[in-house]
Amino acid sequence: MKSQQKSDRRTFLRKSILSSAAISIPWIIPANALGRRSGQIAPSEKITLGIIGIGPRCRKVVKNMMTHSDVQIVAIADVQESRRQAGKKIIDDHYGNKDCVLYRDFRDLLQRKDIDAVVVATGDRWHALASMMAAEAGKDVYSEKPCGITIGDCQQLAKTIERTGRVFQAGTQRRSITNFQRAAKLAHDGKLGKIHTLHASIYRPKFKTEWLPGQPTPDPKVVDWNMWLGPAPWRPYHSDYVHGRWRGHYDFDSGATLLDWGAHTVDLCQWANQSDDTMPLEYVPGKDNITATYANGVQLIMHFLDTPFGERPGWVQELSTCPVRFVGDEGWVEVGDSGGIVVSSKALEKEVADMPRDVSGLQVIAHSRDFFDCIRSRKTPAANAMVMRNSHIACHAAALAWMLNRKLMLDPQTDTFFNDYEANSLRSRPQRTWT
Repeated sequence: MKSQQKSDRRTFLRKSILSSAAISIPWIIPANALGRRSGQIAPSEKITLGIIGIGPRCRKVVKNMMTHSDVQIVAIADVQESRRQAGKKIIDDHYGNKDCVLYRDFRDLLQRKDIDAVVVATGDRWHALASMMAAEAGKDVYSEKPCGITIGDCQQLAKTIERTGRVFQAGTQRRSITNFQRAAKLAHDGKLGKIHTLHASIYRPKFKTEWLPGQPTPDPKVVDWNMWLGPAPWRPYHSDYVHGRWRGHYDFDSGATLLDWGAHTVDLCQWANQSDDTMPLEYVPGKDNITATYANGVQLIMHFLDTPFGERPGWVQELSTCPVRFVGDEGWVEVGDSGGIVVSSKALEKEVADMPRDVSGLQVIAHSRDFFDCIRSRKTPAANAMVMRNSHIACHAAALAWMLNRKLMLDPQTDTFFNDYEANSLRSRPQRTWT
């Protein structure tokens, strides 16, 4: 936070008040004399937040984050004028003022010393680089997933967070949602017996390398195309890209779209298997899935869900999106975004009978609360940089196995593939020089 500066300011104010108390003011000082009203938090005590990229998903995240009274969103950076203005209206309407400052270039936002933390919610191509630049600027970071577009990005991001000592939370919010937490606890406590299979739902991978036909490039004040591309290779402007239809284009997307759900569901399977410090060794692509195997023999099966949800056998339809299932030799549990939970026996039903089931897996209130609490305590959040690193790299390895259509063996100590030059060459991508 603006900790030292704020602390010095508050200490000076309090000492000044106390030193003059014997002369002119009472010892009992009302809260509003220190910048607070009854039941409110002084502005100097709030975490100040900047937003980098504010598309449709981020606008929902922002609304969740503004429920925390000790957080103040003060600035937005986005390359599109329409999105900047839409975001400002949401924030200013919430606070009842016109104070939210807008930037086209997020580097200008990062120069502000009064901003404690940022939310990085750009397209995938920017997540790692913007997060690292924010950390280098002394900001704590909440990054939407996928947090890195390549294995190399994920490695470098984790190293940067460790070196700078910043608090980092990946936007894999299901780690903070009750039904997912309870499912993982059943696995951890041995209620399912010995875990042998983990099931993660993912989109069927795909990627496109062709360019859309070029269109006239807008005025940078309307859409800054150069800044939108950022580190991605140059190509002609097309409005579809900036309207969210960049997904599936290899230059902009992460892991052939596998990480769109996999960043959540594979992460949850890693958690249930108590494998946050490692990842599977073997990745085998199949017709309708990718099977990964851990050193302990546990299998992680990533199922392609490209039919209307619930029609593929094996998933419980009412559990909604991003379902995962954890299977042991004594039972299984399945959860999804509905907030519900399904178990395989009456005994397990007793274990979850008291669980509230009304929190959507899309909600980020609890997950952002964990982030903000860790900003204050300097503790490690639930979806910290190392958790992100390992689960994301597992997803990228699976995507590369699918793209190359062959089994890959990964060394989890070095994040390199055994005896596969082509796979190792795809662990990173060239980055465009931009200004």
